[in-house]
Amino acid sequence: MARVVVIEYDYCKPKDCSLECLRFCPRVKTGDKTVTINEATGKPIISELLCSGCGICVKKCPFKALWVVNLPKELEGECVHQYGVNSFRLYRLPVPRKGAAVGLIGQNGVGKTTAIRILAGELKPNLGSYEEPPDWPLILKFFRGSELQSYFKELARGRIKAVHKPQYVDKIPRFVKGKLGSILSLMDERRIVNRLKEALDLDAIWDQEVGSLSGGELQRFAVAAAMAKEADVYLFDEPSSYLDVNQRLKVCKAIRSLVDDGKAVVIVEHDLAVLDYLSDQVHVLYGLPRVYGVASYPYGVRVGINIYLNGYLPDENVRFRSEPVRFHLRPSPNEFRGGSTLLSWPSMVKTLGSFTLKVAPGEVHEGEVLGLLGPNGIGKTTLIRMMTGELEPDEGYSPIPALKIKASYKPQYISTFFKGTVYEYLREKVGETLSEPWFKVDVLHQLQVDLLLDREVSELSGGELQRVAITSCLGVDAQIYFLDEPTAYLDVEQRLSMAKAIRRTVENKKASAIVAEHDVMIVDYIADNMVLFQGVPGVRGETTTVMGLRKAFNLFLEGMDVTFRRDPQTGRARINKPDSYLHRAQKAMKEYYYIPVKEEE
Repeated sequence: MARVVVIEYDYCKPKDCSLECLRFCPRVKTGDKTVTINEATGKPIISELLCSGCGICVKKCPFKALWVVNLPKELEGECVHQYGVNSFRLYRLPVPRKGAAVGLIGQNGVGKTTAIRILAGELKPNLGSYEEPPDWPLILKFFRGSELQSYFKELARGRIKAVHKPQYVDKIPRFVKGKLGSILSLMDERRIVNRLKEALDLDAIWDQEVGSLSGGELQRFAVAAAMAKEADVYLFDEPSSYLDVNQRLKVCKAIRSLVDDGKAVVIVEHDLAVLDYLSDQVHVLYGLPRVYGVASYPYGVRVGINIYLNGYLPDENVRFRSEPVRFHLRPSPNEFRGGSTLLSWPSMVKTLGSFTLKVAPGEVHEGEVLGLLGPNGIGKTTLIRMMTGELEPDEGYSPIPALKIKASYKPQYISTFFKGTVYEYLREKVGETLSEPWFKVDVLHQLQVDLLLDREVSELSGGELQRVAITSCLGVDAQIYFLDEPTAYLDVEQRLSMAKAIRRTVENKKASAIVAEHDVMIVDYIADNMVLFQGVPGVRGETTTVMGLRKAFNLFLEGMDVTFRRDPQTGRARINKPDSYLHRAQKAMKEYYYIPVKEEE
């Protein structure tokens, strides 16, 4: 085994700590120079040769700037790609398999998209020789004895065709012009466009211009466009972003049909329920974001996802997370009763073109997080805009302007043309809040935005921009915080960090938050109460009154004929297969999401 000790120097702030990594190191206390201080920078240097791997420094570091990772010694000769000097490098690759769906799970920035691009033939692996990239014979020799040798041999000869559905579908209108139906018909090499039209609910938008499509519509268009092409390997990078729960299940079924047709499918996905439902095998990608990434060997889907959440690879003896991720079932997910009423709204009606939204009266309390759950195009964003006064209701009134309540809003689609650094952007948006201790700890550090302060806003990725937008929203001095789909482009850990940041902000300010979200597990994790949206997307929408989580989830999932079970090890929700015993049993109990504790035990 080889030990890798990494210090993220952007995190490391020796002037603001007591050099705990030096003071608490057992080897230093015995006289070894395991930890030394660079005289020029004042920052520590840790000898990987002398480090015992006890992990005390990792736990003691107040800024979480240290990582001690055990990697197989053979990993030194398994670098697949390196972008340049002192830049990100990727070790190993996942293996596509004919007639199977292979899932990739890992943090943002550990090489999932890089692996997808290499497998798609868009990026030629340089084996770490970025100055003198190797030719194909040397690459094939590198993969000799593995399944990837034959894969790249056929790919180099043009005998394997791969199709890649990109991550950022919101950029599609920049490059694709025309009507959705016409474009898909032109791309229909497999003669399945009519089947895709029905399977992905594209009827209503068939004649729309691509430039006018919403994020969810663009996602379904991108999935359909990839599936319509004739290929041997299909690679999908985050196919569930912007989709509601029902649409996610339909996309899952459509992608699974490729497996039934004998195709090789590779999926990158952060919604664990979707990844679990889609995949036959899982590769865990671990490492340090923007530093290095390692693709594990394949696991069964349940075991692989649980290994990722536990943060430990037993067969490689590698720990890549200090604490396991757990989803705890609340003891009593009934209607929340918080502090005094902070905001109440009347019945409202709004008609936008052919769409009409009817809103039932409701209220939200101090310390409460209210979840909005429903299909895309059903009026969640319209409700938020009516509440804030951005849209004037046809009947009723906008409660926030009428009650003179301060509100902060993070929109669904984030776009900024700000020229400057993240620090300058946040200083302009939130002012002095940026320097408040609670904000630094509970929001900036929680969302890891403190590492981005010196970055240019224009250079941020989708996930980084999302975290900055959430930070900007929570930094405003407000009584109500509105967040529209805050998990887009965030990985599993970032989603949980986002939920904690919202919860702590609400508690610190005695405020409340209203969150529109499609990730069922995150809604359950963060929300106290729920408002459901029912009706026909794009035609009519109606909201329920505010209700408790158990009642809301049962009502919502009953209409979709979907049940979730809990994994006994991690507590995460898993979608039951249709017509399975558990699905039938939970339907009989009328428990579509919350299994009574007695049943779980």
